[in-house]
Amino acid sequence: MPVLCFPPNVRLAAAGLVLSRGGRTIVEGLSLTLASGEALVVTGPNGAGKSTLLRALAGLLEPESGLVSFETLDAEPDPVSTHAHYLGHAEALKGALTARENLEFWASMLGAGDGLSPVAALERLALGRAADLPAAWLSAGQKRRAALARLLVAPRPLWLLDEPATALDAAAQELLAGVMGEHLAAGGLIVAATHAPLGLEGARELRLGGAP
Repeated sequence: MPVLCFPPNVRLAAAGLVLSRGGRTIVEGLSLTLASGEALVVTGPNGAGKSTLLRALAGLLEPESGLVSFETLDAEPDPVSTHAHYLGHAEALKGALTARENLEFWASMLGAGDGLSPVAALERLALGRAADLPAAWLSAGQKRRAALARLLVAPRPLWLLDEPATALDAAAQELLAGVMGEHLAAGGLIVAATHAPLGLEGARELRLGGAP
């Protein structure tokens, strides 16, 4: 069940993106749009630019050229960073803090609003029993789920996810698919880079780096 509903008129837009890494152009002339309730799965071989694209969409990497914006029908375009969660390869967890304390920190930093409580978010990712364990004690899969729980404590409409299913077993992957489905049902947007199926029914695919 969705925690809340996002405005139905939001849109992620990118136009003419040219992205480079190490002095080499890896994405050239890319344009895309994504509206409320839509998901885009970015695929391709290693080095094709999947992570680079997500970082550019998140505002963490300056494109060589092109524009990225988050738009509504009744307001001027905003920087994507004010509306997005970016989840990269690093879990961004303090090892000495418990899983719950880590989420309390992120809720405070990001602004919890109508999000789940840290304990409820951990329970949604089947980590309720680990809420008071130091993050350093968690397994790789548990750390990934704790990082994913951050998406639920401070709701933002756009999720930019880089290999979100990394280290997750089959049961946790099913949980992730359910959480992503709820986000889309609430009017959220998802761009996810992945090598493996994510269970996102109806998602569009953007393949980088040539034909399959």
